[in-house]
Amino acid sequence: MMQAIRCRAAGVTDPGLVRSANEDAMLLRDDAGLWVVADGMGGHKDGEVASGMIVSEMATAPMTGAFDVDLETLADVLHRANAAIYDMGQQTGGRAGSTVVVLLVQGARLGCLWAGDSRIYLLRDRLLVQLTRDHTQVQEMADRGLLQPHDVKGHPMGHLITRAVGVEPELLVDAVVDDLQPGDVILLCSDGLHGVADETEIAAILAGRDADAASAALVALARQRGAPDNVTAVCVVCEEVTALRLAGA
Repeated sequence: MMQAIRCRAAGVTDPGLVRSANEDAMLLRDDAGLWVVADGMGGHKDGEVASGMIVSEMATAPMTGAFDVDLETLADVLHRANAAIYDMGQQTGGRAGSTVVVLLVQGARLGCLWAGDSRIYLLRDRLLVQLTRDHTQVQEMADRGLLQPHDVKGHPMGHLITRAVGVEPELLVDAVVDDLQPGDVILLCSDGLHGVADETEIAAILAGRDADAASAALVALARQRGAPDNVTAVCVVCEEVTALRLAGA
C-alpha cells in the first residue's frame, strides 16, 4: 500500500531586475493538489494575458479526486486555453503564447503536464532530477546528438522555444506520472530561475528548507544574478500523513 502524502506549498513570482512587467503567472490550489507556473510570451500585454488565461482556466478546473480523470481534465484545460489564446492572436494580429508546467498530486501519485521550457524538478534524497524536458531548439539538437549535454546551458539559441500554449492551432502536451515518497520536494519554475542558477545550487536551497523559505531563497538567488527575466518558483514539500490512534482505541 502506498503511503498517504500531505503537501505544503508556497510560491514567489517576481518581475526581475530588467523587465518592467511580470508575464509569469502561478497558481497554488493546495486543497486540490494542483500547482501551475506559466511564463507568457509575446510582449508585456500579450504575454501577461496568455499566462493569466491559463492560470484562470486552471483555477476553476473541476477536480474529482480520481487521479487519472483529473489529469485528463487538466490536459483538456490546456487544449482549451491553447485554442482561446491562438484565436485571440489571430483576431489582434499578435502572437501571444505561454509556456506552462502543471503538477497534480493525489494520494501518493504525481502527474506533470507541460509545454515549453518552464520546468518541474524533484528532489529526493538530496538528488535533483528534472521531470520535464525542455521544448527548445537547443534541447532537440542535443537529443539528436548535434550538441553535447554540457553545451545546452547558456547556448545562444537557448531561448528559441519549439512548443508553447497558444502559438499554434493544435497543442501537444507532454506528461509524466510517478509515485511520491515522504520527504520529496518538488519545484515548478520558469526559465528566469533555471537560466541563471545551476542544479547544484537549486538542490542546496531546496534541501532542509520549508516551502516558503525555499521559494523565497530561489527568487532571491535569481535577483542576485541580475534576474534578466521574470522569475517564478513554486515549492511543494511532501510529508507522510501520520495516523494518530487514541489510547484505548
